[in-house]
Amino acid sequence: MFGYPGGTTLTLYDDLLTSNIRHVLVRHEQCAAHMADGYARATGKIGVCTSTSGPGSTNLVTGVATAYVDSSPMLVLTGQVATSALGNQAFQEADSFSMMMPITKHNFRLLAPAEIPEAITRGVSIANSGRKGPVHIDLPADVQKGEVPEAEMKREFPEPPPLEDFHDLPEAIKILRAADRPLLLVGGGIIWANASPEVLQLAEMLMAPVTTTIMAKGVIPEDHPMSLGIIGMHGKEAARKAFMEADVILAVGTRFSDRSSGAQSELPMSTKLIHIDIDPGEAGKSARTQVRMVGDAKKGLQMLIKGLQTTKGETAWSLRIKEILKNCACNINVPSTPVLPQFAIFELNRTLPKDAIVCTEVGQNQMWAAHFFKARYPRQFITSGGFGTMGFGFPASLGAKVAFPNKAVIDIAGDGSIQMVSHEFATAVSENLPVVVCVFNNGWLGMVRQWQKLFAEKRYSGTELRDNPDFVKLAQAYGADGVHVERSSELQEALRTGIDAGTPFLIDIHMDPEEDVLPMIPPGGNPNAVIRGRCTWK
Repeated sequence: MFGYPGGTTLTLYDDLLTSNIRHVLVRHEQCAAHMADGYARATGKIGVCTSTSGPGSTNLVTGVATAYVDSSPMLVLTGQVATSALGNQAFQEADSFSMMMPITKHNFRLLAPAEIPEAITRGVSIANSGRKGPVHIDLPADVQKGEVPEAEMKREFPEPPPLEDFHDLPEAIKILRAADRPLLLVGGGIIWANASPEVLQLAEMLMAPVTTTIMAKGVIPEDHPMSLGIIGMHGKEAARKAFMEADVILAVGTRFSDRSSGAQSELPMSTKLIHIDIDPGEAGKSARTQVRMVGDAKKGLQMLIKGLQTTKGETAWSLRIKEILKNCACNINVPSTPVLPQFAIFELNRTLPKDAIVCTEVGQNQMWAAHFFKARYPRQFITSGGFGTMGFGFPASLGAKVAFPNKAVIDIAGDGSIQMVSHEFATAVSENLPVVVCVFNNGWLGMVRQWQKLFAEKRYSGTELRDNPDFVKLAQAYGADGVHVERSSELQEALRTGIDAGTPFLIDIHMDPEEDVLPMIPPGGNPNAVIRGRCTWK
């Protein structure tokens, strides 16, 4: 449990003293939610966070919304004023129930102790079933103090199974059998369904390349010959090219975000689209969908594999994919001073242990990592996708480190985002969570600056980070350690030192502020109108 106590949660915290629950004391409630979220994404299990009433619960909101948009299962417990004071504007009262409603799967406001077992039992079930997500429970102070009847503790509260509709499966099998250029587009639903083995098996059966949204990065090893990497605004050229050339696209566990697969409107009219998603509101959302199926991604893929019962050898399409990948090869081993972000990711690929977990903040640092870091397994790469929350990565990395204390855990951060959550170095030190924070320090809010540079005639407004602190000294002030890196040649030693430090460690990497995240499809632009950088299409 990740949390911060207050007056309305005194009873809860007193009971923690005699429980077997590990409580991680955060320094800000938003980070409690991000840590619980990072724990959930790293493990596949539910994360738990808690706050007091009023400002404590309002501080949780950003972290809960981040988890909701990315379908991360969490149990969110907020203290509340006593039931007799509800609605009277009591000290530190906020209507947390209403506030959390748009950003959670379900809400409970408990008015009697007997309601606690159902809320906890059903809350965990709801968070983990169907399309996963956070569940909120509002706990008035007097309810926490009451006794729960023994009979209520033994009751079961079964949840109905989620909606399922696979009646169009035969049509999907027919379309895939006839496909000459099939492509798998997979999203975060594959990770939550633990369906990575099925994706790889189906890809090899059909000789179909796999492209992913940022939420599914690592769903198959990114050095696999059928892996095209991420698609979208800042996606791989190979993924974009194959997406536009495919004659059948099997989309699984993805919601067709504008930042990932918005280019579907530009597909040839002959392209067939099959969509499987556990959320009925997302399945078939694209107007281009020919076959819509609702259900668990793992089950849907297993049914497709069983129905196809065939394995293709080398095809003209698989040879074309090899050509596309060859034409899209990038050399990111380019040492320089100041350091290029692409080289920093190259060094991370070369130096990190194979099982390391990589978290990111949001912005240029995130896109460079998504583009160039080679993820080897599901849940290795953790980032805020749909909500794009700056400050997510560092606390999420602490949650992942709680889950896997023996793994190296890295946060790739920007100099803007790390300053939103740098106080959590106190949590990292006091809880003995030795993560490594790599700050891509270019003195700007880089992604916003890039848009101003490319689309606003370099009219830079509110984006220069003047008077940044000395980030190494800031980390050391909390009892952590760190080092400055100004040359590419210094980076590998710094990474090895940080991984072996046994204490939270910050690497302040001085970056070239003129380096943009490219390629880039302009917002609302044609997918063929790509702005390219160092990696040019041959």
